[in-house]
Amino acid sequence: MTKPDYYELLEVARDAPAEEIKRAYRKQALKYHPDRNPGDKTAEAQFKAVTEAYEVLSDAEKRSAYDRYGEAGVQGQPHYTDISEALRAFMRDFGGLGGFEDLFNFGGGPSRVRGGARQGRTLKAHVTLTLQEIAEGTTKKLRIRHRVRCRSCRGSGVRGGGSPSVCRECGGAGQVQRVARSILGNMMTVTDCPACNGEGRVVVDACSECRGEGLESTEETFSVKIPAGVSTGNFIPLRGQGDAGPRGGPAGDVYVIIEEIEDPIFQRVGDDVITDVFVTYAQAALGDRVEVPTLDGKAMLKIPPGTQSHRIFRMRDKGLGRLHGSGRGDELVRVIVHTPEKVSKQEKKLLEELLQLQQGNVPPPRKGDYGIEQ
Repeated sequence: MTKPDYYELLEVARDAPAEEIKRAYRKQALKYHPDRNPGDKTAEAQFKAVTEAYEVLSDAEKRSAYDRYGEAGVQGQPHYTDISEALRAFMRDFGGLGGFEDLFNFGGGPSRVRGGARQGRTLKAHVTLTLQEIAEGTTKKLRIRHRVRCRSCRGSGVRGGGSPSVCRECGGAGQVQRVARSILGNMMTVTDCPACNGEGRVVVDACSECRGEGLESTEETFSVKIPAGVSTGNFIPLRGQGDAGPRGGPAGDVYVIIEEIEDPIFQRVGDDVITDVFVTYAQAALGDRVEVPTLDGKAMLKIPPGTQSHRIFRMRDKGLGRLHGSGRGDELVRVIVHTPEKVSKQEKKLLEELLQLQQGNVPPPRKGDYGIEQ
């Protein structure tokens, strides 16, 4: 099934600058946002569609491939089946409405959970991957420093591992009510108890090792299994491996952020990769078998007689593993006829003879047709 044109989805011209595309996507995304259209499956589908379009057109390389090859150029671009994935993509670039950092509380203080206990911080770690590692997936070991429960007090914060005392100010509720007079009459507000910071418990005899916090710092090594087809900005959660919560509170998570290393040979377009291979005029005219690089090593590609420079050939299943599906993408090989800057005397003589033979045999100008060999 052919997908709708991405430019039409965002209602922009094909030569629209990046900022116009961003504004257009924000307009469309807000129009179809699930919060504004609760329960509307049509709006949800449109939200995912415009997000997918923006993911391609906001990336210079992906946009170039889409402009040249259409849907085939971004064949590996993930199709949003889960609305949460599309929402994460939206929030990544428009943090004012709840960004990635806010969503996961990265680097922030412990968040409050029901019952007064504070949850530990969610941490982030970065892992860099080569295209070869992304092609089939890999496992990485990460050394992460985080806070765990104090061994001396077993996380309670109380010397010897005892239990914190019930806060006398709030009676253990963690909240207090305040009444203030105003022109509208008495106004009652409920706030976190200042005596216990909303926990409902206080440490009277603090542990000397952690000073009553119930936490100590340590480093641990984690093995992270990374699936094939990930890309920069994808993340893998390690549940409960972040900082432990103060005085027995639940632990936060660790989010492993993927960073893709730029490859010197291959350009990535979704799950496909593109590379250039240079051939001589004789190889292009007569045809040949040439060796080309792949993510798995080397492979042979048959060049038919009469191959024009910049013609693109497709090598099936030589690309990256698909993150949201099975199989692998393809490798697109662009064949470029190499013109030497210097030639030997023998080459010059042969070329001069060829020049005489081919006088008047050059075809007239025409519109280029650089189709992809299937």
